[in-house]
Amino acid sequence: MRIGQGYDVHRLTEGRKLILGGVEIPFEKGLLGHSDADVLTHAVMDALLGALALGDIGGHFPDTDPKYKGADSISLLRHVGTLIKAEGYAVGNIDCTVAAQAPKLKPYIVKMRENLSAALEIDCSQVSVKATTEEGLGITGNGDGMTATAVCLLISRN
Repeated sequence: MRIGQGYDVHRLTEGRKLILGGVEIPFEKGLLGHSDADVLTHAVMDALLGALALGDIGGHFPDTDPKYKGADSISLLRHVGTLIKAEGYAVGNIDCTVAAQAPKLKPYIVKMRENLSAALEIDCSQVSVKATTEEGLGITGNGDGMTATAVCLLISRN
């Protein structure tokens, strides 16, 4: 068994779509980044890559490479899923938390779980997504950005 931990943060800005866990969420701001800036999916990928000791998403999908400009993070997660299988592992479970003062994320969490689990070809019951507001504190609490953390358990298939 292997465990991994991932963390990501992105600034909120006008003129961008807000995408979390592959779900486009209606909001006046979106997350700034080279790809679609899906902070949740990025944290999940970093947790999975970390569990395999394969580095981080910056090494696999560098923001200096034009082919990742505006990239769909769920597609990138599918690629990470192929790496997990190639290394002889399967996902046991993933647990995530998104920190955002607004918008309220509860209506979108089931779809986020479905998107993440489908990309990894695992059961939705293996993916947990939670949300918190951080009570008005820090960059997430004051509405400047969003963060996400993720932990995962990988199980050897051998």
